[in-house]
Order: sequence, then structure tokens, then C-alpha cells
Amino acid sequence: MKNFLAVFDGLRLSKSTVSYAIQLSAHADAHLIGVFLDDISYRSYDVAQVIKKHGDYESVIQQLEEKDRKKRDASVAYFEKKCQEAGIRFSVHRSKKIALKELKEESMFADLIIIGKQETFTKFKEDIPTRFIKELLADVQCGVLVVPQIFRPIDHIVLLYDGGPSSLYAMKMYSYLFGKVETIPVTMLTILPASEGEHLPHNRLVKEFISRHYKSITFSIKHGEPEQEILKFLRKHTENELVVLGAYRRTEFSRWFKSSMADVLMQETDTPLFIAHN
Repeated sequence: MKNFLAVFDGLRLSKSTVSYAIQLSAHADAHLIGVFLDDISYRSYDVAQVIKKHGDYESVIQQLEEKDRKKRDASVAYFEKKCQEAGIRFSVHRSKKIALKELKEESMFADLIIIGKQETFTKFKEDIPTRFIKELLADVQCGVLVVPQIFRPIDHIVLLYDGGPSSLYAMKMYSYLFGKVETIPVTMLTILPASEGEHLPHNRLVKEFISRHYKSITFSIKHGEPEQEILKFLRKHTENELVVLGAYRRTEFSRWFKSSMADVLMQETDTPLFIAHN
């Protein structure tokens, strides 16, 4: 049985992440673990400001701590309730350790992490992608599904293929996790330089490979700048896509999945991203 981790900030629960995690765990017949990172250094209030404003600051901090505890407990209860209603197998991990360090350790024993793209695990709001998400993606030990703040049931899979091993690795990992996709349309999108023709890189080999993993697939080849063409493709479609992409960091094997590709997609779209790099 596969092991999926859904990651939550109990003080700002992402109900969208709950919904995506349940849909995908049910589809993959996976055990879903709700990971609530209750980092001991993370609070909803500023300790220095409380001390500055209140003479009896100890009792005020005690009240605020209790309020945070209740909010975190309520988040866990919501997750458990939704999993029970969906009839999936689940459990809960709660940790007061440093959030990023704890999650990287847990990723060694997981098949997939599902996390909201807005997560910071601080009381401050940050631009997307947040520092937490960037650092997680740069050093995670399993595939990651980064999801938007609004849940939309997935009804189209887009595989980004550049001819290199990283994009193929991501497709393999997605296929291994979710099996042969039979009910959802799948498109393989490749962006080529304007000077190249209409053939996929490694055309025969990739088509043989894909046919064994996906029952029905559409091949789409565009020409131009990858970032522009991918965004244009996604904005033109009305389906609720899930995008599968490989390298997060630039490598010698990848012609166009540079470090900003996942960042751009997180910034410019509300599309779930499955990211896996070997």
C-alpha cells in the first residue's frame, strides 16, 4: 500500500489540501497521513508585541496559547471527519519539531507529499512560491503535489516532456503512484524551438513507453518559448488540469525545465503540480 502525506498548518487549515489529498488517496488506494506541523516556534501572535502591550503578559500569552491549541485540535478533527466520510484509510502525525526539517525526514518514508502552495508555517504571508515550498522542493525525498487554495476535481492530466530523463522520471513516478489512467484524458505537451519539426524527442521510444503506462493519450507539440507556450496552453483549456513535471532545479539533462519553471506555474496558474526529480 502506498503512503501519502498531506501537510497542514493547523492554525490556517487548507481545506483544499484536504480535498485533493482525499481524492488522490482514494484513486491510488493509498494510506493517507495527515501531517500537522505544530512547530513550537510558530504561533499566531507576536510574543514581543504581547510583552510590550500587556503588563500581565504571562496570562495573556497563556490565553493565546490555549486559543492556538484549540484551533490546531479543530483542524485535526476536521481532517479526521472528512477522511471518515470518504471511507479512506488514514492516520495523523503531529510534530512540534522544526517544520521543514521534520517534513524532509518524513519524506524519506513517503511515496507522495501533498501540500498547499501558499504554506509558510509562519504568521507572515509570503509571495508564491513561498520560502518553505522552495526549500522543500529543492531537497525532498519523494514526489510532491503542490495544490492551489481552491479545490477543483482533477479531470485532465498534462505531462510536460522535454526529451530529458527528468521529465520521463516524473511521468514514471506519477504512473507508478496512480496506475494506468483510463477515465481521465491525458495530454503530453512538448515545446520545441521554432527551427525544429513536428517529431517528439526520442519519438519512437517515448511513444512505446507512454502507450504501456497510459491507455489513451494525446500528443501536443508547440513551438516557441517553453514558459510562454505552457501558460498559453493551460489558459486555453477549460478542464481542471494536473500538470506533471520533472526537474525543479536546472540540470545538464534538461533543456527547458530551469529552476523558475515550477515557480512560474505556481505564480501564474491555479493548477495542481506533480513535481518529481531524480
